Amino acid sequence: MPSFDALSAREISAGIAAGSFTATEVTRAALEAIDAREPQIQAFLEVTPELALERARRIDEARAKGAALPPLAGVPLAIKDNMNLTGTHTTCASRMLESYESPYTATCVARMLAAGCIPVGKANMDEFAFGSSTDTSAFHPTNNPWDTERVPGGSSGGSAAAVAAGEVPLALGSDTGGSIRQPAALCGVVGMKPTYGAVSRYGVVAFGSSLDQVGPFGRSVEDVALAMDALVAGGHDPFDSTSQDVAPRFAEQAGTDIAGKRVGIIPAFMEAEGLTSEVRAAVESAASELAAAGAELVDVDLPHLAAAIAAYYVIGPAEAFSNLARFDGIRYGYQEPDCATLAAQSALSRAHGFGAEAKRRQMLGAYLLSSGVYDKYYYAAQKARTLITEDYRRAFEQVDVILMPASPRTAFKHGEISDPTQMYLADLFTISINIAGNGGITVPLGLGAESGLPVAAQLVAPAFKDERLIAFGSALEQAYAGKVGVWGEVAAMHGAGAPVAPVYAGKGGEL
Repeated sequence: MPSFDALSAREISAGIAAGSFTATEVTRAALEAIDAREPQIQAFLEVTPELALERARRIDEARAKGAALPPLAGVPLAIKDNMNLTGTHTTCASRMLESYESPYTATCVARMLAAGCIPVGKANMDEFAFGSSTDTSAFHPTNNPWDTERVPGGSSGGSAAAVAAGEVPLALGSDTGGSIRQPAALCGVVGMKPTYGAVSRYGVVAFGSSLDQVGPFGRSVEDVALAMDALVAGGHDPFDSTSQDVAPRFAEQAGTDIAGKRVGIIPAFMEAEGLTSEVRAAVESAASELAAAGAELVDVDLPHLAAAIAAYYVIGPAEAFSNLARFDGIRYGYQEPDCATLAAQSALSRAHGFGAEAKRRQMLGAYLLSSGVYDKYYYAAQKARTLITEDYRRAFEQVDVILMPASPRTAFKHGEISDPTQMYLADLFTISINIAGNGGITVPLGLGAESGLPVAAQLVAPAFKDERLIAFGSALEQAYAGKVGVWGEVAAMHGAGAPVAPVYAGKGGEL
């Protein structure tokens, strides 16, 4: 029997349907892998064996009765801890919500469960999704499986690390300014942020309501495509007015021909300050591989991208301040004891319930929305947003997708970046996509020549043309799958797609 972590999501569901193993056996293997690897990785805030084994039992019973199984039947799933799931806590990695129990299940989670996934636990994150390292979690940091002295990225670092360490084949994350695509790049996995509105946000604790979007992590583009089909199944969610009807046609795009298609390259991005030479070389190599597959490379200009970070750090904190105002120790959240007045109750509960980065962003948001400041900064940021969105629209009149870096560098060490503004620059190549609302996918390209750590490229598509990301992403994946030495000896355990980090491959969780 194969090691659990050598199987893709498709292989797991197909194996269960064929009777090669049961959903219970797969779930126990996943829980054993988590138990063996978590002391070093710390990807989870809560592991849910009872929920997982009960759902696995139902799948096995359905198969025994001859019932048709859903497409992801028996596939273990990690869920970022800002998504509600009945029977679990939803803490957002904050002391403010440390004891909060999910009263219902988020639509995105419910759709993954309806597709047959097994919920094995809630993944660590930066507190309330504020960060690019997962070090701002109030409970513990998460370590990068390729080097545990380094961060996995953020804010969905727990989800990315769980996939990279072989603890689960699929995970859900949320992306407000790069929080899926940047940790996917640092952990060497595939991560996709769909177009804003493609996936329901109902039941996901909000950071920036006009920026947030849920998406999947996996070790292959095909697995991510299968997860996307599950997330959009059912169409518009009546509980989320921003959600749209999106056809579940992602998996059918994997492996399709990209010959004759046009790929946009942004020359200014390839010369951006802070972009390391090994990441630049990896993206240039990806462009060459797409050209070899028959695509045409076209230079495009996005003249207002320089304003993206400034606009984001006005809009994001302003929306965060509004969204987090409810956590005051009276309506929601940690409650400071022995307070004589409601004012003291609110002030002290927020002071002691939130961490430093959560306070920083809310204070910035409060300032930006204050009288006399609002017009100067918030209106200007919204104007910049319109210009950036128009830049992308014009660019996509010339090309089918755009290729760019996902992160300016490989994974950095815990504590290496202490200046918050320097940390914010980790999202240099991802923020503009959230500003415009387009979809993007990170595809791993092997290991950097200098660092020996994962490097990646990002593909961006027009709004609601996210299926193109699967076609181009799988073309890149296939181009790198057969390259000797790209991933090391452990790559032989896998077909197309990223391997489990070598230290953890095959250790714990055998079927």
